[in-house]
Amino acid sequence: MTYGSKFALMTAYSHSLGVISVSSTDTQTRSRENLSVAEREAIAYLRSPRAIRDRCHQLFALALEDRLEHFRCDLTQLDHVANYVIQVMLKAYPDLNVPFHSRWRHFEAGGVPRSAWLHQPLKAGDPVETARTQFDLVILSVLLDAGAGDRWQYVEADTGQVFGRSEGLAVASIHMFCQGLFSSNTRQPWQADAAGLRSLSEADLASGFQARSDNPLVGIQGRWQLLQRLGTTLGNYPHLFGKEQPRPGGLVDYLLKQAVNHQLAAEQVFSAVLEGLSEIWPGRTAIANINLGDVWTHPALADAGIGTQLVPFHKLSQWLTYSLLEPLQELGIEITGLNTLTGLPEYRNGGLCLDLGLIQPKQADITATRHRPSSSVIVEWRALTVILLDHIASTIRQQLNLSEAELPLVKVLEGGTWAAGRKIAAERRSGGVPPIQIESDGTVF
Repeated sequence: MTYGSKFALMTAYSHSLGVISVSSTDTQTRSRENLSVAEREAIAYLRSPRAIRDRCHQLFALALEDRLEHFRCDLTQLDHVANYVIQVMLKAYPDLNVPFHSRWRHFEAGGVPRSAWLHQPLKAGDPVETARTQFDLVILSVLLDAGAGDRWQYVEADTGQVFGRSEGLAVASIHMFCQGLFSSNTRQPWQADAAGLRSLSEADLASGFQARSDNPLVGIQGRWQLLQRLGTTLGNYPHLFGKEQPRPGGLVDYLLKQAVNHQLAAEQVFSAVLEGLSEIWPGRTAIANINLGDVWTHPALADAGIGTQLVPFHKLSQWLTYSLLEPLQELGIEITGLNTLTGLPEYRNGGLCLDLGLIQPKQADITATRHRPSSSVIVEWRALTVILLDHIASTIRQQLNLSEAELPLVKVLEGGTWAAGRKIAAERRSGGVPPIQIESDGTVF
């Protein structure tokens, strides 16, 4: 796509950080009203799954030509990786009846069906209200699901089980939700709403996560600030989240209106997520003061106009989209276009590719030092992961003689590459840490 050159992408652009601060929601609101056509087109494009694949594929093509600074790709390892994933998949799902890769799997950690708790307080039996409650929970839980670090653990009082990483964050978040931590209405504790999120203190969130000096959770302040911004943003989009008492679950009503003949495209859900939540992310890369979220610069891409050196990932937004699909399906909505969305460029999927040799670092210190998400090392690693997940999924389908419809990417991730990435990490390194260390602020991974 070609964009006009009326404005430079950023006046204070930092290639080392890839960050431009966005001072407030009001700034973004004013900026949206004054965008040029070229800026609007660039922003819309960078918020699309097509842009994720397009830009990641540009870096992938450079890797195949050995023209990237930090990594090369070895596609001769593709069958080996696919076979490894298939073994993991068949062990967990011998009938290949794989569920979606979503937050709902983590709520059942340790064999406890915690998701069923959400049906208990809804005495009226209203399925739409159940879906709103599910949305409230899963949106909050996904937003809190950035990397926890390898030292933090959550002890579940009821069962005595101990969880870390994503499962621990999920179990902690559902307990906080059921305790009414995110609701402003004591008579309706099982919800999240704008006022409840704005009144949440960082200390309350840290306590809910059992985060202490001897049990440190990476990025607790960043997570709390994310929820604060969510509380403010909900009221700015009444068509998405409701007017009287804005809540994340209001998105159910909006999406039901978008469905045609009980069908809804996955990309429509993704678009709604990006529209409603784009303002909550920390100010990073921006176009005309519009915060783009999980979008980063890479100097290997040609500067051909507004946004052409940017690589979008939208990892948490896609993870959230995948997690919203199941409540919609329970309402009788058929989700179409599942493979339009991409694989998730996070450290388990990326670690799988690196540990099994699909991605190979060019410098030894890449795996010996910590990197910021904005660094070209991490941008390359994530971009290559996105494209290689498509290749892995295609190879797995060929070997199992399954179609895209029978084994969509969202099931390959669950079955799957994420679990395989965790398994190989545990085999290779103490504590199962990823092969590349990331300086997380609690809002990217």
